[in-house]
Amino acid sequence: MQQPTLQTIAGKKLVGMSTETKLATHNPATLWQQFMPRRHEVGVIVGPELYSVQVYDAGFVKGEFTANSVFRDWAAVEVTDSTDLPDGMEQLNVPAGLYAVFLHKGPASAFPATAGYIFGEWLPNSNYTLDDRPHFEVMGAKYLGHEHPDSEEEVWIPVKLRLV
Repeated sequence: MQQPTLQTIAGKKLVGMSTETKLATHNPATLWQQFMPRRHEVGVIVGPELYSVQVYDAGFVKGEFTANSVFRDWAAVEVTDSTDLPDGMEQLNVPAGLYAVFLHKGPASAFPATAGYIFGEWLPNSNYTLDDRPHFEVMGAKYLGHEHPDSEEEVWIPVKLRLV
């Protein structure tokens, strides 16, 4: 797997649907099946990209995350203004900060290998540690669906410099 690029982002304003879930029972397809037919109801959308966002509690950053830890999972789009939220949708503000951006290629079933590289190899051997901000995946033009072998998505991991 390739080394990530490091990118500092300004805050992002997202609108979408969310649900609480656990890694052991995580099924993002259900959330996306609810959101996709309604995404056109969202106001001024920044671009065609879709955002899959995970909001973990502080225990995740401390390494206390297990298969039964609860987190909030989002299906969303980026907007310029979200004053009029469609019924059943919420706003999520992603704070500005530094992200390590990885490229996942292949079907969703291959994602555990990508996550293993990020959290098991790259992060422990880097000059960075996790930051307590949302994690997200960006699905753009090269995203061909969760089962397509040539599908690509960006994996954005919030990081900060490791204190020595």
